[in-house]
Amino acid sequence: MMQHHIKPNAGSRKPRKRIGRGNAAGGGTYAGRGLKGQKSRSGKGIKPGFEGGQNPLIKGLPMIRGFNNKFKTHYSLVSLESLDQLPASDNITPEYLYISGITRSKKNPIKIVGNGDITKPLNISAHKFTESARKKIEAVGGTIEEL
Repeated sequence: MMQHHIKPNAGSRKPRKRIGRGNAAGGGTYAGRGLKGQKSRSGKGIKPGFEGGQNPLIKGLPMIRGFNNKFKTHYSLVSLESLDQLPASDNITPEYLYISGITRSKKNPIKIVGNGDITKPLNISAHKFTESARKKIEAVGGTIEEL
């Protein structure tokens, strides 16, 4: 057997149907477009999202498209649970949290949230604190500094 003798299995390769080339060719008369109507005519079809002339859904519901407030400040949230793993003697600053791997970015301001419990007194400097986090830190004897 040689390479130029190899052929595909019988029936596995079919020629493309040539539509609109007459009834004898098998795709004549309406050429697979059906009878009358906008999609049977020549030229470009309807655009995506066209709903037959009625007001499209995307225009009637602007809230679905959404809104991005470019002035919103996105905080890096740090839970008390993750702060409890740090040694008690350290002063905890945003730079320290970034170096220790608790926060991913230096750009975002830090917000301490009250998830979990804290067992040791810590000196924490951050941009914001939730009320529950503030109470839990001060109950253990820690100090808070808002930047």
